Formats: sequence, C-alpha cells, structure tokens
Amino acid sequence: MKNFSIPVLTAVVMLSLLPDPGYSQQDISQSARKATMHKEVPDDLYLPYTSEELKTSPAPSYRSAIFTMTQVNVDEYGENIIGDAANEPSIAIDPTNPDKMVIGWRQFDNVNSNFRQAGYGYTSDGGQTWTFPGVIEPGIFRSDPVLDYDSEGIFYFNSLTSQSSVFSCHVFRSQDGGVTWDAGIYAHGGDKQWMTLDRSGGVGEGNIYSFWTLYYSSCMPGNFTRSTNGGSGYEPCVLVAGSPYWGTMTVNSNGVLYVVGAGEWGGIIIARSSSAQVPGGNIDWDFSIEVNLDGSLGGWSAVNPEGLLGQAYIDVDRSAGAGQGNIYVLATVERYSNGDPADVMFSRSTDGGLTWSSPVRVNDNPGTDDYQWFGTMSVAPDGRIDVIWLDTRNALPGSYYSALYYSYSTDQGVTWSVNEQLSDPFDPHAGWPQQQKMGDYFDMESDVTGAHLAWANTLNGEQDVYYSHIVPQYVAIEDHTYPANTISLTCFPNPCREQTTIRYSIPVTGAVNLDLYDIYGKKINTLLDQIRKPGIYSLEFQAAMLPAGYYYLQMRAGSGSITKSLVLID
Repeated sequence: MKNFSIPVLTAVVMLSLLPDPGYSQQDISQSARKATMHKEVPDDLYLPYTSEELKTSPAPSYRSAIFTMTQVNVDEYGENIIGDAANEPSIAIDPTNPDKMVIGWRQFDNVNSNFRQAGYGYTSDGGQTWTFPGVIEPGIFRSDPVLDYDSEGIFYFNSLTSQSSVFSCHVFRSQDGGVTWDAGIYAHGGDKQWMTLDRSGGVGEGNIYSFWTLYYSSCMPGNFTRSTNGGSGYEPCVLVAGSPYWGTMTVNSNGVLYVVGAGEWGGIIIARSSSAQVPGGNIDWDFSIEVNLDGSLGGWSAVNPEGLLGQAYIDVDRSAGAGQGNIYVLATVERYSNGDPADVMFSRSTDGGLTWSSPVRVNDNPGTDDYQWFGTMSVAPDGRIDVIWLDTRNALPGSYYSALYYSYSTDQGVTWSVNEQLSDPFDPHAGWPQQQKMGDYFDMESDVTGAHLAWANTLNGEQDVYYSHIVPQYVAIEDHTYPANTISLTCFPNPCREQTTIRYSIPVTGAVNLDLYDIYGKKINTLLDQIRKPGIYSLEFQAAMLPAGYYYLQMRAGSGSITKSLVLID
C-alpha cells in the first residue's frame, strides 16, 4: 500500500468548503486520509504480451435457470487468455435492443505490469457470446471505466488518465453497439469519477453528468461537469454540495439528479439538484444531507488490500407501483455499531431525499467477522431492487475466498429475500497484476427479467471479467428465456483438499461426458462417459494424487456443455 500526502492547496480548499458539524480534528484527518490514499497513476511501464507468448485455456462458464456466467475478455474462439488481467467492470445495455450490451474494464495486458488500459467487449446475442477487440487506445494509460447509454442506444465510455499526477477524463462514444468508438472528448474529471445520463424524457433528456473525488480534480475547486449537447463538449466545473466521493449518480423520472458518496466528515452524503437538467441554466444544489448506514465506506483491508470495499450506489423507483419515486442507497460499510468489517447496508427515502429510513442489513450471515464486500444495487422498471456482493462467510479459516451472493426486495426494501450463493468461492488474491486489488467496484443494470451484472472473479486462477444474468426465483417461474431444461454442474467443497462431491443434472436421456483439465487445457482424466436418464446425480472425486492448483471440469450432455473451475489446495 502506498502513502500519499495531501496537497496543501487542496486540503485548504476542502476544509474551507465544509461546515463544522462538531467532529474532532482526528475524525477529519482520518476521513481525509482515506480520500487521499486512492488515486490512479501509472506506476509501471506498458508491458504487452507478444503474439508468440499468448496461451489460452478454457473459459469458465455456468448456465442454470436463474444464473448464467460468461467470461467477457476472451480471444476470438471464446478462450481465456493466460497471463493478462481484467477488473473494475462497468456495463451498458442498448434500450432499443437489449441483446446489445457493452462492458468496459481496466485491462492489464501483462500481469507483470500494473499498466492498465481501457478494455471493452460487446455482445449482440444477449450476453451468450462476447467479442473482445482489445482496448480503445492501445498503449495509453486509462483507468476507472464507467459506461452508460442514452435513449437512442448510443454508448458512452468515461475513462480516467493521468500524466505527471494531473488527472483528466475523456468520454468516448459508440453508435454501433460498441464495435467502434470515436476519438473521445475531454471531460475534465479526476480520480474515481462516475457518469450518468438523463433518460427521463424531460428538458434534460440526453444530458451527461459526471463527478469525481475533489482531492484529485483537474479543475479545482470543482468536481462536477455537465454536457447538454450529447457529449460534444463539457461545461466548466462546479462543486457538488457536500463534496461526496467514491459514489454514483442517478436521474429520476422528473429529471432530478442525485449524487451519493462518502462524506469528508465520515458517513454517506446525498446531494440533489433539480436545476442541473435545464440546458444553459446554473447548476444549483437543493441540499446535501447525510444518510445513516451505520458505517462508512472502507478500503485497504485484508480482503482487497489496495482497493475499496466498494462504492456507494443510488437508484430510484421509476415504476408505477407503490414505491414510485422512492430513492434507495446501498453500500458496503465498516459498521459503527458492532465493528463488522464489511456489511451491505441499505436505506430509502420516500420524500425526495429529505429524510431517510433506519439502515437495514441485506446480508443475513450470523456473526460480525465476515466480509460482505463490493455491494452493488440496481432497480428494475417494475420496482424490484436487486443487490449482489462478494461474501467470505464460507471461507476456510485464514483465507478470504469469496463467492457471489444475491438478494432482492419487492416491497421497497422493507424485507429481503434469503441470501443466495450464485458462484463457487474463489481467491480474490489470485492473479494480481502487480496491484493487490480486484479493482474498486462492480456494475449492474436491472430489467423485468432480472439483473445484468458485470463483475470480476478468479475462478480460472486469474482476474477476469464476466457477464452474468441473475433471475429472481419468482421471475424464473414465468420467464422463458432460461428454461428449466438446462444442464447444471457444481462441486462442493470447492476449494478442496483431497475429496469433493460433483453434482450434476440433465434434462433428457442421453450421453453424459465429464472431463478434468488443467489450467492449460490439457485433459487429465475422464470422470464420466455414460448414458444417463433425466435427473440429478452426484459422484465423489478423489483428488489427493493431484498437485494443488486450478483445474476445470467440463461436462457435455446432448447439445449442451458447461465448464466449472475446481481449486485444489494444500
């Protein structure tokens, strides 16, 4: 972990802008230290792989009635590229054709260097297959990718760069589903920026908003900009009331803008602007207010040593139901009341952000020692609230193995579904590209069929980016996109030492073949090659004779196939 001093001018400006709520100088210095410890600068030289060095391995995948997982940063044959890394993904979906999606991420061409670029991939078949053409600007340092889209299906990619500790952002546009991008427009910016577009249909339709951490701003003393001409130019910077950072934004059905982030005095800050939507008008802030989530945003902890535990997320209910107009805030926080290092906490406002409910914990694990981190939220058009996070509740003692978990609410966040584990556990410390972190955030968009998630994991022993579609069980009963006749494959425990139970299901009678591969795609053994009737089966796999490492189980049944990772530990 690297320590950075606070620029004198920045610190003076920050403290002069903030009211004194009665916090001690020690509280102030601790919050300021958090903000200034996080910045994206090029530490290593660009170190690409040559074509002769490139090797591939099977890309982990999973498909069931309620959860799919497909790797995005793959080669032209859908294979994982060994030796690179990808993390911190953001997703955008074309509202005119939801089968078209784009995911952007921090691309590390070589894990021996932390030099990152603006990687991206696109799909036109609803996420079943992905094309990874490379990066937007080869050899140019870029980080903190944030994607969004307008009502016409144009994609926007906001990316941070840094030269001599001077931070700035460019926003690139794609009008062909992410296949090609323009040269990008300078958009001011700074470290850990976020972007959102107005799709309300009102006077601000098409407006682009962006804010970032004030400590590392390209335009002190501002940390917010706006475009009212479709991204052809960005206005001079202004200051967001309350100076939130490490957060997100959203626009409600009436064009009102909401910003959420960490507060300089601790806690979570919300700022609202009703005037930002008016082209040519001043950007004024109605108010900024602290939301009680019983904690503050954290980072640089054992589970993600050089990164955050996640950002703050804000979204609104745009449905015609009982929650219409509600505002929701969610974040992974270090708890004040019980010392839990990372819980996923939620609060809502029913009066435009003026008052907020008492904090609610979404994760349902017992105890206060586990990490529930990278909490991410989105709201579906019918008002359903989707939440995912990484969870260490089943990790072996002394490890931080994490699995993807999911919960949803259909009553405006009053109650939440039983937490559901979606992925196998993986080691978040594997595949570090000379930077001890999994990035700082995931990203998710929800529709009536479920949640579309861009996330990173190390199920193949490397950091890579994946697309997942998560279907709530009550939706899956009526949804025909992912029929119940898909095959499934799981193993538990995973990671394992000497033995694991492999469980699989098939929908029709036919030949079932199950093979074990090493990380380079070499077949180690055939575990099953028989005719099976429809049903659920299990077999015990003895792994004591194999060396520790990452392996793949690939099952073929009928015309379908599925690949799962298996981790053997000492």
